[in-house]
Amino acid sequence: MQHAIRFVKELRMGTVNISKSVLLAGELSLDGMLRPVRGALPIAILARDRGFRNVVLPQENASEASVVNGIQVFGLKHLSEVVSFFHNPAGFAPVSPLMPDLAQGGEGQADFSDVRGQTVAKRALEVAAAGGHNVLMIGPPGSGKTMLAKRFPGILPPLTFPEALETTKIYSISGRLGREQSFITQRPFRAPHHTISDAGLIGGGIGVPKPGEVSFAHNGVLFLDEMPEFPRSVLELLRQPLEDGEVVLARSQLTLHFPSRFSLIAAMNPCPCGFYGDDQRDCRCTGAIIQRYLGRISGPLLDRIDIHVSVPTVPYRELRSREESEGSARMRERVMAARERQTQRGHVNARIPSKTLRTVCELDEVGERSLETAMRKLGLSARAHDRLLKVARTVADLDGSEQVKGKHIAEAVQFRSLDRKYWA
Repeated sequence: MQHAIRFVKELRMGTVNISKSVLLAGELSLDGMLRPVRGALPIAILARDRGFRNVVLPQENASEASVVNGIQVFGLKHLSEVVSFFHNPAGFAPVSPLMPDLAQGGEGQADFSDVRGQTVAKRALEVAAAGGHNVLMIGPPGSGKTMLAKRFPGILPPLTFPEALETTKIYSISGRLGREQSFITQRPFRAPHHTISDAGLIGGGIGVPKPGEVSFAHNGVLFLDEMPEFPRSVLELLRQPLEDGEVVLARSQLTLHFPSRFSLIAAMNPCPCGFYGDDQRDCRCTGAIIQRYLGRISGPLLDRIDIHVSVPTVPYRELRSREESEGSARMRERVMAARERQTQRGHVNARIPSKTLRTVCELDEVGERSLETAMRKLGLSARAHDRLLKVARTVADLDGSEQVKGKHIAEAVQFRSLDRKYWA
């Protein structure tokens, strides 16, 4: 308290000159200690954009803010140090700029080489990673759905610096950064429990609205295990972020926009007991029970999931096979090659604008016939038509083809047939 009184007196006397080129942010405790605050990174970005050259923060926040170019960040512990800083700025050294290593984003994560069998599911996840698509995996308990989902981030391209900066800002304003992690260097993987509330998933809450899980998964993966167990009201809230890539929270005095561009990986059983359609165990559920269970996922939400893939029980011989399964490294190479082709076109395939879809997804004659047949037999909606084309474009990119051919349409149609099997 004595230091605070001294600082105020010196301000009044004019012996301390607070330059307009310095921005101060932090929480002051009664004993003069500087306590960390949320949002240090956005504060530093704002300071740079407003023309400030120096930022003074609590020491715990300094590393997080130092990643911003064009400013000097000073991390101080006590109000007395702040007073000394303004008396003698040259006596304080700025924090060394944080240089995050984004190139090794996939290292240290679970590897697909651990997965036995499930060739079709692995291919579906590779296509999803290459084009930024959403995936729904359907299969009995113990077939490996969760295992596959946890290995999905390992085949995604590394975060770019702008992506990492945007993702870190979300964690910063939520107070989820600390001394051990000052910058997000890997794509987030969020797996909320099915008991999560509306505000927990989408954002909101009492007072100033806070980001939800869909925003914490921004530029990463949102994994919903046992998807039908989530309340239908919660699942329906996913429609806006899946379509627009952001969440809009409107309150009486303000409207907040939180980014939420993520890959949705959802997993579910085909019925409550889990064994409907399984060739090894009998299902105990009636038709009405199965339809009521599947009905928890609405058609409009299902339409926004590009790829539907079956994950059956792994046969004993495949489970015990000594043959080495393909690892994440090789899958990731193909994914990054396909992403490079999309970068040259200006859009990840899952976000191709409607006005350029026909140009980007030009079909050959066989492809046109295959698509027409699929639309007629499967009864696909206009949205499903566009998403099927985008998936086919991704398959063509993985194949190194400039044109979308019949075989690419056929594979994309294969990934849209399960909803007709279970929900029709």
